Amino acid sequence: MITKEECMNFKSIGRLNPGIEAKIIDPITNAALPVNTHGELVIKSVCIMKGYLGDNKATSECLDSEGWLKTGDLCYFDNEGFLYIVDRFKELIKYKGYQVPPFELEQVLLTSSDISDAAVIPYPDEESGQLPMAMVVRKEGSKISAMEIMDFVAKQVAPYKKIRKVSFVDSIPKSASGKILRRQLISQVISNGGRKMSNL
Repeated sequence: MITKEECMNFKSIGRLNPGIEAKIIDPITNAALPVNTHGELVIKSVCIMKGYLGDNKATSECLDSEGWLKTGDLCYFDNEGFLYIVDRFKELIKYKGYQVPPFELEQVLLTSSDISDAAVIPYPDEESGQLPMAMVVRKEGSKISAMEIMDFVAKQVAPYKKIRKVSFVDSIPKSASGKILRRQLISQVISNGGRKMSNL
């Protein structure tokens, strides 16, 4: 049963249901992580799948020997047991060995009074691997510049999470459920050769 407290916590997806175990682990070492630390969410329950039929390789990649299912979600628990989803691991931007969650940067961008919508995607870079790039829809009448946007974000995030490129667009492509179509944006950026962008 969902409590009133859970209904009021709009940023969290709630607490665990009875019969479900979960923990946050380091995706490299598989070590359990403490509360308020980002890592991969793994779950264990009698109601999850036992594996992929006839595909032992796929099964071993998502289920360990103890029955923990790797979700591929970057999450964390707070001190009160609320679970928060930060991003999908496969969508993380790999910048100089760091992992940058696009969703986190998008939330920062959307706090600007000059931005009506935004998406963050990886931009290929030989030296850094990938650069965090913002696709921005300015609010009507706004003349905010790319440099102002990069400075705005830089003041609120760790240095490795800074936006390194900005492109202004008319709209952000999304699915019927509202999910940002990142692959479509990446294809558009690569196909136009990086034109109409500002770099940091």
